[in-house]
Amino acid sequence: MRLTKIYTRSGDKGNTRLANGEEVSKDSLWVTAYGEVDELNSIVGFALTQEPDTMSAQILSDIQHTLFDLGGELASAGMITGLIAQQQVKALEQHIDQINADLPPLEEFILPGGSTSAAALHLARTVCRRAERVIITLDQTEAIAPEIIQYMNRLSDLLFVMARHENHLAGNQEVYWKNPRK
Repeated sequence: MRLTKIYTRSGDKGNTRLANGEEVSKDSLWVTAYGEVDELNSIVGFALTQEPDTMSAQILSDIQHTLFDLGGELASAGMITGLIAQQQVKALEQHIDQINADLPPLEEFILPGGSTSAAALHLARTVCRRAERVIITLDQTEAIAPEIIQYMNRLSDLLFVMARHENHLAGNQEVYWKNPRK
């Protein structure tokens, strides 16, 4: 399929078509869900421009492709399924375990920031959590594959660990939240 015409004017009245052909409002939960995933994918792309280490860059590149598939599955409203599988969830868990093994233990909650690559990953993590919340809301009325929810949940954890990793490599001290009760 080749896109030769970018605008169609079909959305000028606030509607769009899902991949299954169904016309829906642009504020439907399906559109909101895949829109959040698209935003996350854009921020992951931005994080790649911040020159993370080679391992992180490869992981982020793979994540972008998976997020495109995940968004496509959501855009199909159930017509396309199985693009996100347990093996992708397990791969995220393996990355988390591998990266986290080299990090100092957390003593308290940390504030987002540090190096530009770490800050971009923290931003991606928060957008991932928002996308996950929308998908969970959608799952209350539509059947969403559990692997999609699991993937999004693990992805936010991985982005957190990767942000810590980037700060660790840059020699940046993490800024711990000042707990007023301590």
